[in-house]
Amino acid sequence: MGNIVAIVGRPNVGKSTFFNRLTESRHAIVDETSGVTRDRHYGKVIWNGRNFSVIDTGGYIKNSEDIFEEEIRKQVMLAIEEADVILLMVDVVNGITDLDESIAQMLRKVKKPVMLVANKADNNARLMDIPEFYKLGLGEIYPVSSINGAGTGDLLDDLVNHFEKDDTEDEESELPRIAVVGRPNVGKSSLINALIGEERNIVTEISGTTRDAINTRYSKFNHDFILVDTAGIRKKAKVKEDLEFYSVMRSVRTIENADVCMLMIDATIGIESQDVNIFHLIERSKKGVVVLINKWDLVEKETGTVKEYESGVRKKLEPFTDIPVVFISALTRQRIHKALEEAIKVFENRKRKIPTSKLNEVMQAAIEAYHPPAIKGKYIRIKYVTQLPTYTPAFAFYCNLPQYVKEPYKRYLENKIRENFDFRGAPVQIFMRKK
Repeated sequence: MGNIVAIVGRPNVGKSTFFNRLTESRHAIVDETSGVTRDRHYGKVIWNGRNFSVIDTGGYIKNSEDIFEEEIRKQVMLAIEEADVILLMVDVVNGITDLDESIAQMLRKVKKPVMLVANKADNNARLMDIPEFYKLGLGEIYPVSSINGAGTGDLLDDLVNHFEKDDTEDEESELPRIAVVGRPNVGKSSLINALIGEERNIVTEISGTTRDAINTRYSKFNHDFILVDTAGIRKKAKVKEDLEFYSVMRSVRTIENADVCMLMIDATIGIESQDVNIFHLIERSKKGVVVLINKWDLVEKETGTVKEYESGVRKKLEPFTDIPVVFISALTRQRIHKALEEAIKVFENRKRKIPTSKLNEVMQAAIEAYHPPAIKGKYIRIKYVTQLPTYTPAFAFYCNLPQYVKEPYKRYLENKIRENFDFRGAPVQIFMRKK
């Protein structure tokens, strides 16, 4: 199963900078004022061959003192529920604050591994101040500097040792694992009930009433797979944004544990930024995806509506548009079996292996037809292509100057692969390697 690491701590201790350093991304927007972390809060990390997802819980902090602590407590609770390892970040410059105290108090009761990370340990004088953090009663202290990366390696070495030894996943377990993901209230539970045909989950109108992750073996109508149901949001959060943030956080685990995700979108609302976030999360986790437009029975039908609607959806998901889009209604059970068939097909596509000779025959012709543009007068020659033995489709193109092959050309190669071989719904990775 995918391992999840959560970073918690009061604002301004440098959680986002640390998150960016781990995920080598510049996703979070970091600003000196408290509580301005926006945008993405999850990323993938590979260290010593171990994969894990990292979540920066500094999600949506509404900046007013009274609910400040309440917000942070909520994030810590979320981390305690969802993560496998929790990193509590404190800041050497400011020392221990009351807020650090109260977070540590929550974490001391937790059965999961908690690691205390002392940030901003940029020089020796600051290192002298570290021992005071032993007062928090969380054991070993890991001094790091998010800005220059000092200490991160030692922290990560110990961090990955906390994971269950076997995280290769039984990739080969024959049964596809299909998950239904989406924002609160798009009708995930209704779909699952329609498929299973029993009120397995209690479905009510309030956002976030689904209880826990339920894995159901589904073997009807010649299908056989595991249906992974999302742990819904347990409490209805007071603020809409929290709900949005938490729904993405909760999706992380479901997506990690699935092979194919059916991303549900509410036809009456259309595709929103939140849906796109979840979509990118699926893509980054290299999972298969089918987009389901639910509640289609409520949308007025004019001629061509489906076509227009579908192209609108694909436009929002660019550049990864080679995906099945199915219009369904979980309530009237319209086309829900079509949705399953597509998901099973995507599962097969994600495992597809192309013989090297066939691949080269097709791709050499594509490369002949359109060579990579020369850079600084240097010509790029791609000699050979092979599919990597990974669990998800990935291709290595061997060439003389891999560093000069830019994104648009890689996209061209990917499109040619997709035109010739069926990888619909599966993310495809293109790597350039030195011959």
